[in-house]
Amino acid sequence: MVIPICVGCHKHPSEIDEYVEGAADEEITPDEYARTEEGTYNAENGHFLCTSCYIKAGMPSLPFPNKWITP
Repeated sequence: MVIPICVGCHKHPSEIDEYVEGAADEEITPDEYARTEEGTYNAENGHFLCTSCYIKAGMPSLPFPNKWITP
């Protein structure tokens, strides 16, 4: 299984407060939280953008019904 990492700041979910807090609320690990709740998560390589990096990247998106995921 790939290990999730934000490709903007190069942090793992366990190093990012929003994932640590969300995971605690759901009673799962920060990695599991990123895999299941992060809309930019790419299951093939584990890449995602945390909120601040997503904003810095210009909040990329695709027209509905497609979904933008981190390359």
